[in-house]
Amino acid sequence: MSSLPFEFATANRIVFGAGVVSQLPSLVKQTGASAVLMVAGANTQRVRAPLDALVEAGLRCEVFSVPGEPTVDDVRRGVIAGQGCHAVVAMGGGSVIDAGKAIAAMLANGGDPLDYLEVVGRGAPLTKPALPLIAVPTTAGTGSEVTRNAVLGVPDAGVKASMRSAGMLPWVALVDPDLLASLPREVLRSSGLDALAQNIEPFLSLAANPLTDALARDGIRRSARALRGAYLKGADAAAREDLALASLFGGLSLANAGLGVVHGFAAPLGGMFNAPHGAVCAALLAASLDVNHRALQQRAPHHPSVARLAELGTLLQTDPRAEAAVAWVARLCADLEVPGLAAYGLTAADLPTVVAKAQNASSMKKNPLVLTEPELTEILHRSL
Repeated sequence: MSSLPFEFATANRIVFGAGVVSQLPSLVKQTGASAVLMVAGANTQRVRAPLDALVEAGLRCEVFSVPGEPTVDDVRRGVIAGQGCHAVVAMGGGSVIDAGKAIAAMLANGGDPLDYLEVVGRGAPLTKPALPLIAVPTTAGTGSEVTRNAVLGVPDAGVKASMRSAGMLPWVALVDPDLLASLPREVLRSSGLDALAQNIEPFLSLAANPLTDALARDGIRRSARALRGAYLKGADAAAREDLALASLFGGLSLANAGLGVVHGFAAPLGGMFNAPHGAVCAALLAASLDVNHRALQQRAPHHPSVARLAELGTLLQTDPRAEAAVAWVARLCADLEVPGLAAYGLTAADLPTVVAKAQNASSMKKNPLVLTEPELTEILHRSL
């Protein structure tokens, strides 16, 4: 969005393609590790085949299960499970990969997660690179396989916050679209809309740069052509590839250009309610775009994001108007039967608390404009 200098950081290596999960044992061996911690979701049977392949390759494996979105306590338990391991494999959705990144960082640095956590922790820097981490996403949403942070729940504070360091970037992002073949429709919906948001928000971000722009534009196009059909009819090989690349590009973009109001709200909402991150982003996306557009028109009509919102209309449906982009996203969410935030327990009485917490979220800093309290409240109210 500007001509200012920028930097671009990502995983040490990205391996993408149908069937590339078969390369996992050789990639782990390239780290020099002889013992590996496998971080998985609630159903560890889903990693049985790759786990068997690691054992057959002569590696000692420990398995650690993350039952839901990770908390600081999950990370503490994972560190205990990973004692004596030299590398970490995180295979699952964004929650599993975030847990794996945090565990790998803690195994290398010691201490407690709250020593390093932003907002509600001490925010101390991680001084040592994390253990080598191979991130294997099985959903297409968060892009966590190429980001430098891990979002952790802190139940005592009722919030989610990030542990963040360039040293947390995965050693390898191993992205196999075939792993999406058995994804439930609801997970495909929430993760796919999260990926769309994570391409749109960096594209509108104050820190957008030429590299993230190129990735976000392609990610938006891929989401637009694949997501509706994949949810309604099932994801064929072409759709799986589009969704996996959209997720990857969103992760690359957000890691280097930041996010905006959708993810600014997602952090406190995820901490206060038992709501999946992707589902929260899906519920917020249409209203957030609309309110951002109106605020820009009223207070900054010459802001670069005004033209970008119009371009978004073209990227989504060839209509070069911001209003068309907002309407397209709203129709998509209706077609995908996206639940409102009330489905997760949010009520009108909660809105002031959520707004107050969201105003301090790191993602808000890259939103095109600082939105007012009434504007933020409107987004939440319309997303109920």
